[in-house]
Amino acid sequence: MGVRVRRAGAAGVLAAVLLLAGCSANGSNTSAGNAKDAAAAAPADAKAAGAAGTDGAGAGGATAAPSAGASGQSVNRQIAYQTRMTLKVDDLEPARDKAVDLVAQAGGFVSGESRRGAGEGAQATLTLKVPSESYQKTVDAIGGLGQRLALTSQADDLTGQIADVDSRIKSMRASVDRVRALMAEAKTLSEVVSLESELTRRESDLEALERQQQTLTSRTSLSTVTLDLLTDSQRPTGAVAKPKDGFWHSVGKALTGGWNALLAVLHGLLVVLAAGAPFLLVLAPVAWLVLRLRRNRPRRTPPPAWNGFPTPPQHPPTPETED
Repeated sequence: MGVRVRRAGAAGVLAAVLLLAGCSANGSNTSAGNAKDAAAAAPADAKAAGAAGTDGAGAGGATAAPSAGASGQSVNRQIAYQTRMTLKVDDLEPARDKAVDLVAQAGGFVSGESRRGAGEGAQATLTLKVPSESYQKTVDAIGGLGQRLALTSQADDLTGQIADVDSRIKSMRASVDRVRALMAEAKTLSEVVSLESELTRRESDLEALERQQQTLTSRTSLSTVTLDLLTDSQRPTGAVAKPKDGFWHSVGKALTGGWNALLAVLHGLLVVLAAGAPFLLVLAPVAWLVLRLRRNRPRRTPPPAWNGFPTPPQHPPTPETED
């Protein structure tokens, strides 16, 4: 009896151990399966996350592209540069030739030139057209040809004007095309005449806009540099001359003023005589004829005035007799 109890207890213990081992093995398998599932899901989640990140990056790039483009447009603006520079040089001709060479090397040209004076007192003013991309470099190089006395620069932003003109040109071209399409469909003479008039007006407006576009484009593509060249013997432009004073200076100034006044009076008299000369040429012969006719006309003796008394009879004189 005791042996059976013991065997039954051992069998129960063995069954409990086996049961616990099975449960633990099942739990291990479940944990391993969960771990495998988690490991398998992790790359998928990573891929999904990567895909989401890629999509997000793409969306962010599409949003940033216009901003980058906008910033690019703000940087690449259409600017028209103008500069006026005054240089004092030792010799005029070599400095002028070097300035022209620098502009030619940059791809520009001389659009105007004027000379004043001769010899040591000669001055030169050059109007130079320089490509905008090499504008600053060329200006710096020209400034090194002599002593810089004055420099004035101006930059005009034409981006808005160019964009506005471009937009108006596109609209006007579309309008011209519409009028031409209507002309192709016109059936009566009055419609053709009306549409031709409208087409002419719109084409004229389009040509004006295109000329304006060319002008703005040339201003932005070529910058203007006005160069004044002076020599050492000349007084710089804008310098104030020292005033002269003294007795003899005052006398000379008074004489100069009187002489100028006399010349002004003589000039006025000559102008008056010159203006009246045509009238004198016409009136002088007429006046001579009038005077000649008056001299040739017989003069009439006026009748005697009556004083209220009868006039006594007048007898012829009696001849005297000789005794």
